[in-house]
Amino acid sequence: MSHLTTPATNHLLTWELPGIYLTDMSWEESTRQKMLHLKLPTDPRWVGIAEMQIEDILVDHAYCEQKAASSCISLILRYPDLDELVETLTPIVAEEWGHFERVMEQLRKRNMKFGFPRKDEYVIKLNGFVKKGGSRKQQLTEHLLLNALIEARSCERFKLLSKHIQDEELKKFYYELMISEAGHYVTFIEMARKFHDPEYVNQRWQEWLDYEASILKEMELRGDRMH
Repeated sequence: MSHLTTPATNHLLTWELPGIYLTDMSWEESTRQKMLHLKLPTDPRWVGIAEMQIEDILVDHAYCEQKAASSCISLILRYPDLDELVETLTPIVAEEWGHFERVMEQLRKRNMKFGFPRKDEYVIKLNGFVKKGGSRKQQLTEHLLLNALIEARSCERFKLLSKHIQDEELKKFYYELMISEAGHYVTFIEMARKFHDPEYVNQRWQEWLDYEASILKEMELRGDRMH
């Protein structure tokens, strides 16, 4: 189930799944109460550094949206026999590509160049945690949880940008994308629970969250990367 109350009605956003709630509160409170289930909040210094390198952030963000769309396309091609999965992911592909176009528009407005892709250490490290082998359903679960985690972290970072940067247009832009990313996060978790044993998915999700927190502790704080 999901519901949305706009800023005109108390600025409350909530998506619900069994054991999963996301409410629009302070980034620290929402993260610590596990609304996104993230075990480690983003270092609050990140948003200030990112604002000073906003061109790099927008370029990196554009590539993140490209990769998000490509990831969903890859799952569709690998599991064409799972009709519900295909029907669920197809509109997400369109949404992610739409986000890419919107990021490109923000770059153009600011006379910023798109540039070349950068090495995504965060995603590389996460990919290294994907379990190899097993059944098709087990592999599907791994990739759905991987996507859910990336969407959850993106949602948290978008919230930071929407609350703390000075550019009013970008504040609104990232607020809108925060809502979308949270919806995608919930969808990936729902799909994982639908195609695999929910208890196993919940256990594996906790392992993913613990691993993600461990790699963030080790990674250099950079303002030119979205993750």
